[in-house]
Amino acid sequence: MLARGFADPVHDAQGVFRAVMDALARPGTIQPVATRLAPPAPLTPELAAVALALADSDAPLWLDAGLARDPAVAGFLRFHTGARITDDPAEAAFALVSDAAACPDFAIFANGTPAYPDRSATLVLAVSELGDGPGGWRLEGPGIRGSARLAASPLPADFSARLARNHAGFPQGIDLILAGPGRVAGLPRSTRVTLED
Repeated sequence: MLARGFADPVHDAQGVFRAVMDALARPGTIQPVATRLAPPAPLTPELAAVALALADSDAPLWLDAGLARDPAVAGFLRFHTGARITDDPAEAAFALVSDAAACPDFAIFANGTPAYPDRSATLVLAVSELGDGPGGWRLEGPGIRGSARLAASPLPADFSARLARNHAGFPQGIDLILAGPGRVAGLPRSTRVTLED
């Protein structure tokens, strides 16, 4: 049986969309995402909510190995978003990553071109811990007054170096959405990320 999508598709999608846009516009802020979704595992309610709010027939989805393994996940996403599921990360508008610690290198995804930097992917990573307390990263750049702090786990050991390379390629590069339990945070390519001392 197909899992239900949003109870109120228009209102719920708008709420999640607003939370994601606020998170990307103000990097380092944690935005609440209220969802009662129960998608097929390992698709988390937060990954599902972001996909249902952002993906459509013009925005192909790429799924990491854990998500791609279960046909019920692809069926749920196709039915509720109308999006095509692609095996090629370079053609995905959105990439859903359920195992953030094993996130592939950003270079395999569309990073845009000099003429069209907006033709890049947005990665949505499921994390179990997401906060703005001590430790983690120091964020600077557009949308941030002074600096902000953000911490998330689990992530690859070289994640900070990946973020630095991604920022160095601006305006090309990918944008990231970190989706933790009941919350999201954004790391757009314009944000300079350094490890806190």
